[in-house]
Amino acid sequence: MKHYPHHIGDFNGATRHLTRIERSVYRDLLDLYYDTEQPLNTDVALLCRRILANSNEESTAVKQVLKEFFTSAKLGWYHDRCEAVIYSYHQNTSQKALAGKASAEAKRLRKQQAMAGTNGQQPLKSVATKPQRNLTNHKPKPEPKPLTKDKSATRGSRLPANWKPDSELAEWSKTERPDLDLRKVFAEFTDYWNSVAGGKGVKLDWNATWRNWVRSQKVEKQSFAQQSADVVRNTVAISPSYDSALRQIELDRKTAVPMPAEIRAKINAVLRKA
Repeated sequence: MKHYPHHIGDFNGATRHLTRIERSVYRDLLDLYYDTEQPLNTDVALLCRRILANSNEESTAVKQVLKEFFTSAKLGWYHDRCEAVIYSYHQNTSQKALAGKASAEAKRLRKQQAMAGTNGQQPLKSVATKPQRNLTNHKPKPEPKPLTKDKSATRGSRLPANWKPDSELAEWSKTERPDLDLRKVFAEFTDYWNSVAGGKGVKLDWNATWRNWVRSQKVEKQSFAQQSADVVRNTVAISPSYDSALRQIELDRKTAVPMPAEIRAKINAVLRKA
């Protein structure tokens, strides 16, 4: 392929969490995929050489991008959207080629008829050639279907009503970010994506979207009062006679009202755009 469609909004939405090197590597891998019109080689070292990823940081970015956006298969690293675009390109090219051949044959016959008519002969009757018969009298051979099983997978969908991380994904989340309250994070995740309007709320892979969401969560910093209360609680035995200031700090900590989930989701959305 000499060119392929690049949807800026879709690309930015899917790669906003990546570093600049990872985004650049992802574009290079897409270019290589469309240029060869086949899945990428399973040899990661060879891929790094093909796209000039020579440093350790660049080769690590290649591995990370392959793992997140591509699927490992027997034929190589497979990409759903690339396969769908390549299939559509070949289907359109085949139709144009058949139409061009039919048009050329029709011009040749008209010229032959005109030449015959000037010599006093009867105009030749148009005889359908083999390509024309295939277009009019017989059904053309079906084009091979793309490797994707479900066309809706290339279009994406909104967050399903009953979606939640499976056991494997939940275990990954605990390992990746042990500092998070995953129940609270999940509530913010569902509230945010259910409230997003339009195409921005449509994703190809909600498991990948969840992983990106977990990775992008910022470490919550405790207030000075909370830090002080934790130090006192962990180092000094609490008794009824301990300092009144410390007693007030502990009381404030217990009576503090957590930030509503919808407010936190809006704040996180603003931070991502920043």
